[in-house]
Amino acid sequence: MFANRTEAGRRLAHRLDYLRGRGVVVLGLPRGGVPVAFEVALALDAPLDVIVVHKLGVPSQPELALGAVGEDGVRVLNDDVVRMAWIGADDLARIDGAARAELARRVRRLRGGRARTPLTGRIAVIVDDGIATGATVRAACQVVAAQGAAGIVVAAPVATVHTVADLRRVADDVVCVQVPRRLGSISQWYDDFAPTSEEEVVALLERAAGRVTAAPPVTAAPPVTAGGRAGLDADVVVEAGPVLLPARLRIPPDAGGLVVFAHGSGSGRHSPRNRYVAGRLHQAGLATLLLDLLTPAEEADRRNVFDISLLADRLIRTVTWLRDRPDTARLAVGLFGASTGAAAALWAAADPDIGIAAVVSRGGRPDLAHSRLEQVRAPTLLLVGGRDPTVLDLNYAAQTLLHCPNRLTVIPGATHLFEEPGALCRVADLARDWFTENLRTPAPPLAEAPAGT
Repeated sequence: MFANRTEAGRRLAHRLDYLRGRGVVVLGLPRGGVPVAFEVALALDAPLDVIVVHKLGVPSQPELALGAVGEDGVRVLNDDVVRMAWIGADDLARIDGAARAELARRVRRLRGGRARTPLTGRIAVIVDDGIATGATVRAACQVVAAQGAAGIVVAAPVATVHTVADLRRVADDVVCVQVPRRLGSISQWYDDFAPTSEEEVVALLERAAGRVTAAPPVTAAPPVTAGGRAGLDADVVVEAGPVLLPARLRIPPDAGGLVVFAHGSGSGRHSPRNRYVAGRLHQAGLATLLLDLLTPAEEADRRNVFDISLLADRLIRTVTWLRDRPDTARLAVGLFGASTGAAAALWAAADPDIGIAAVVSRGGRPDLAHSRLEQVRAPTLLLVGGRDPTVLDLNYAAQTLLHCPNRLTVIPGATHLFEEPGALCRVADLARDWFTENLRTPAPPLAEAPAGT
């Protein structure tokens, strides 16, 4: 439950901290999304604007959305609702015309003559107070894409698992505080869900306009210092033998270690779950590298996702690449793996030459690294959902083969993707504690061959 939209916005802003300094424009959906968006913009020190779209309601059930319209002539329809509600072409034209007239009125009223915040080259964060069908948000995504946004993030305090999965088709990331399987009504998730007036929206926009007037374009964040080693937050390209792998490297000032994330099936450096965990590690002073272990062409062949030796080789080459960088050479390195990525992390950790200091497996498949488990020496934490029985059995079996310090922790009530409320937060806390405990000492230099050999 959220006390009100203000509290919901602050909790949502915490999940979006990884976007700080990356050229963000926060766009609230009027009216209820704007108080939430205001808190997000305040926390991220980003400009706030509205993204004005209007729901197309079924005449007999106005709360049921058959679609939505937005600025620049955008219209999104829910074909299933249109068909089930028997909405013909004439009815649809009438509903569309009325909605566009109201849309134009709201734009004039809410912006008060102010120019729309430019989105070209920036990351648009679309915020609502809750997402039911997602039709309005999909329309908003199309609008900001047409306006030249470099990236689209959808954010809300609450949305269903199904809606989040659907929105990932049109957005680069979807971030929610609560992701239930069934939503009911959005108001049920708030103690205070009083309607937001247009006057309140205008006042919040004016307050925000007086605080921030512009956002920088999306570029790599410049190095920062905090009385010690410089920090970095930038897109990089990892030279992994014959291939180049895109990645995101973030090094907090005076970082106490570095964690490389190994993706599971169908996800990479953009994985919202891994990015969330990485954000918690940053807060603990740990550097992170999020990367794609496969090229787009390789990902098209699903056999590569389960080629653990290939994925592990990419990880080993990545760690070697990090050892060659002046800003990461002396950092102890840990590996965080999910699903098949966890098998790759364990396989790589069994290589004594790269000196992995710690491993965390989230919902991992350690059985796929069965032949290498006895060689792992890095302290290993296995995290499995209590409602993921098959994977849990595989992890128990794998644990018997590990001769390193290890622990298997079951997250009660969690399924394989840890989508349940609080599950991923628990994973992040456990991973943070494991890495901070085991990445304290600098990485040893790689062994050199004796002279004359």
